[in-house]
Amino acid sequence: MIRVAIADDQALVRGGFNVLLGASDDIEVVGEAADGVEAIELVRRERPDVVLMDIRMPNVDGLEATRQIVGSGAGLGGLETRVLILTTFDLDEYVFEALRSGASGFLLKDTLPDDLLAAVRVVASGEALLSPRVTTRLIADFVGRPSRAPELHADLGSLTERETEVLGRVARGRSNAEIAEDLFMSHATAKTHVSRLLAKLHARDRAQLVVIAYESGVVSPGDDAT
Repeated sequence: MIRVAIADDQALVRGGFNVLLGASDDIEVVGEAADGVEAIELVRRERPDVVLMDIRMPNVDGLEATRQIVGSGAGLGGLETRVLILTTFDLDEYVFEALRSGASGFLLKDTLPDDLLAAVRVVASGEALLSPRVTTRLIADFVGRPSRAPELHADLGSLTERETEVLGRVARGRSNAEIAEDLFMSHATAKTHVSRLLAKLHARDRAQLVVIAYESGVVSPGDDAT
């Protein structure tokens, strides 16, 4: 059973998600929160598998709540709870910051019901929810702004040339199967390379690899994955 918490400042939104998720045989809603403070306390108390987290909430917003729930230096960092960001806008720079803070992906609030259920299951399984069409465009737009310079990641020097190539494909939203096809390797080899990247770069999941790749300049906005 996947245990889910819902954090949103709109009661109607929380209620709608609660009904939808609660109707699924493999998902249990363990509580609702109206702001980031309540979300943090709810996670501390119930230890859900996934939090559906709105960004723009009063008191403590979803960005800070995400940091405290899954961030590297946070009091709740030891929990296995994963955060799935909910947003109204698909080009919201705060979504990028949430991914940097440890969120495993994001969904637009007008996502179809079946897609929401699928997203919760994907994130609960330990995978990142990355849409090549939306997530990569979002990150490329934000990181590519003139005010942002590449930030060299301390562990990039430990990567082999092949691992760097794989990192570039991950950043463009490629699946393991697509990476294998791009780089003429087996699916198992591609999966092994991604696992090594996660370990070497101390990344929580593929979402974090995307952030590292763009911030470090391994991939630049507009690059083609050839």
